[in-house]
Amino acid sequence: MSRVSSLSSPFLLGFDEIERVLDRVGKAADGYPPYNIERIAGDGKNPDRLRITLAVAGFTRDQLDVSIEESQLLIRGRQTDDKSRQFVHRGIAARQFQRVFVLADGMEVLGADLKNGLLSIDLARPQPERIIKSIAINECD
Repeated sequence: MSRVSSLSSPFLLGFDEIERVLDRVGKAADGYPPYNIERIAGDGKNPDRLRITLAVAGFTRDQLDVSIEESQLLIRGRQTDDKSRQFVHRGIAARQFQRVFVLADGMEVLGADLKNGLLSIDLARPQPERIIKSIAINECD
């Protein structure tokens, strides 16, 4: 059975990459670590931006990695078990994670901060120039 896409309208040309991105995002549904995304209004100096905040309690800066690969923001955390510690009860697991956010064209990562167990990553999209282009019509006989 063939799947009908919401982007299959004859008026939407060249959007097949967006459909693939939406499929990829739908499959990445792991809930760890929890995160927030907030919109922060710009001021005179700074543009509007987005802030992604991940709850990464127990991770140090050296155990976290933030990178951009092929228009995806990847956040990875790597912890290892400390074999010298003996737990009577263990409710906080040392675990690894990878959280992926697909970035739209033009999105820029402004920076990342780790404070009180929260990793905050600020992103902005500069306002694109408005482009108007007239297309010449050739007369054919």
